[in-house]
Amino acid sequence: MRTLIPRNTRPDQRGTRLEPANRFERESRDAFDDGWETLAEDAPPPETVLIRDSSRSIISRNDSPDLGFDRGLNPYRGCEHGCIYCYARPTHAYLGFSPGLDFETKLVFKPEAAVLLERELSRKSYTPAPIVLGSNTDPYQPVERQLKLTRAVLEVLDRFNHPVSIITKSAGVLRDADILARMASRNLARVHLSITTLDPRLARTMEPRAASPARRLAAVAGLASAGIPAGVLAAPMIPGLNDAELERILEAASRAGARSAGAVLLRLPYELGDLFTDWLHRTVPDRAAHVLSLIRQTRAGALNDPNFGSRFRGTGPYAALLASRFRRAARQYGLDAAQPALDCTAFARPGQTIRPDAQLSLF
Repeated sequence: MRTLIPRNTRPDQRGTRLEPANRFERESRDAFDDGWETLAEDAPPPETVLIRDSSRSIISRNDSPDLGFDRGLNPYRGCEHGCIYCYARPTHAYLGFSPGLDFETKLVFKPEAAVLLERELSRKSYTPAPIVLGSNTDPYQPVERQLKLTRAVLEVLDRFNHPVSIITKSAGVLRDADILARMASRNLARVHLSITTLDPRLARTMEPRAASPARRLAAVAGLASAGIPAGVLAAPMIPGLNDAELERILEAASRAGARSAGAVLLRLPYELGDLFTDWLHRTVPDRAAHVLSLIRQTRAGALNDPNFGSRFRGTGPYAALLASRFRRAARQYGLDAAQPALDCTAFARPGQTIRPDAQLSLF
């Protein structure tokens, strides 16, 4: 059973105003003009609702050849950051929600995440390998300040000497610098900050509730000063919108203390194509057609390429030029050195035994 918990939020801008139909549902709804001329601006801002997830497993597996890891952990599904380009939006349809506004306002959380993780790691059949926190949605989105599920998960990983890699665009990761520094001293932790732009105005419209670019760079510096290896992900690079900033992003990250860098081309799977197109026409109408044209040039005429091997990089001259620019900048700013693999040999199960009938609750 899932419990709905209303959570008050500031009336900040959301990433999208659309609610596209769930592609798995047989019925759909269409908006129409009822003659009352009610303006969208007159409607109250949508509340964030937290939905309890009663899943009995916590580690998700993948066999994608495009990814450098085979397992991830996401305490939350849906993300209040509201990034308009987020490739995870379409996954909300699997929960019966819309990838549009629902993705930002109906957040599914796993209150037993830490207990479930401890159980999975305690199994004799479990073989350690780095777990990625934030492979789908941000583990440090605003609700984490209230629920602290990510911190509870890190405490378990620390006790088990289990390696972890974190992907986030939140300065909130610094809250857990104490745990991460301990783990990093044993080569068990690494953090990657996603920085899409250095322009705070563009960031506010693309990523309305994420940390500002300046705060993300400050987080890189804070992690580095604490001895926690930090990298930067210039992702996604959007042709004609933020890709001109690629070199400046890497330079700023290097100055802040980043050790590595990566870049990923914009992906627009399923409903995301319509959501992003609407956002472009609404926020940068004079550039929308040009941006969409460049995207299609990197995706063989389409807005998305789902194929392994090319979905993150794109194809064609424009994508090749972007990749070449990234390699050159990473080399110039010292972000191209291979990073040592996280240590999996120190993994050890603590002495405690978890009863099969133990109650799963952190509250």
